[in-house]
Amino acid sequence: MLIFTQIAALQKHLKPYIKQGKTIGFVPTMGALHRGHIFLIQKSIKEADLTVCSIFVNPTQFNDPADFDKYPSTVPADVEKLNKAKCDILFLPSVKEMYPDGTQNKRKVDFGFLAQTLEGEHRPGHFDGMAQVVERLLRIVKPHLLYMGLKDYQQQLIVGKLIAKRKLRVKLMALKTVRERDGLALSSRNVRLNVEQRKVAVQLSKALRRSKYYLKTGTEIASAQLSGRKKLEKNKEIEIEYFEIRNANTLAVPKSRKEKMVALVAAKVGGVRLIDNMRMW
Repeated sequence: MLIFTQIAALQKHLKPYIKQGKTIGFVPTMGALHRGHIFLIQKSIKEADLTVCSIFVNPTQFNDPADFDKYPSTVPADVEKLNKAKCDILFLPSVKEMYPDGTQNKRKVDFGFLAQTLEGEHRPGHFDGMAQVVERLLRIVKPHLLYMGLKDYQQQLIVGKLIAKRKLRVKLMALKTVRERDGLALSSRNVRLNVEQRKVAVQLSKALRRSKYYLKTGTEIASAQLSGRKKLEKNKEIEIEYFEIRNANTLAVPKSRKEKMVALVAAKVGGVRLIDNMRMW
């Protein structure tokens, strides 16, 4: 695997592949790689001619500076995992390389309600910063296929809208959430959970499954949502930020059971903020 830290060097290397019409797959990450990331890498390797992974902890998408400072950094272990997975290229830029003129976002995209609800409500500015760095990375790498996981459900919806609004020539490949055997969604933040907190954290996916079960058995949407939330409220170790069933495409509150829906949750366990979701079909 080749490692690039500078944009110019990476683009010089990629240019011949682009000229030859080779398909480039891209997996953007913030490091602390786990099986979920490697699943995306493996899909790209299978479907594209060349696979590029980036590791960049983007400061502009953290509305809490303390959260940014605590974000795990495991670059040597990440490199080892990527080598083992046979990833072709790792892009490992510095903040200065990504933001040579400062981090101020001068080209914001208006995502409307999609960025204002749920995560947008609890993490103001997060999606502006996320979209800013994703657009920069896409313009640097110029991939044909962009691989993202569905665990960050709202994020991949917004990236899809970003691609459409900016008319970027890339196809978003949104892939299933990878979970532990007990159902816990894989996340880089899980490493911050101690043994007892880890046992508690699995309740998030159990609550989502509970809502899905009730919805499928004919329960009204509001009641199915409440059943999942109440399951979490029974555990004093869980601090719920939101537990909602929304339209799967717009994240609006559903008006009919005929709509495709998704249940989404954000909660803190031992001070560690976790998110998860589950499609209700």
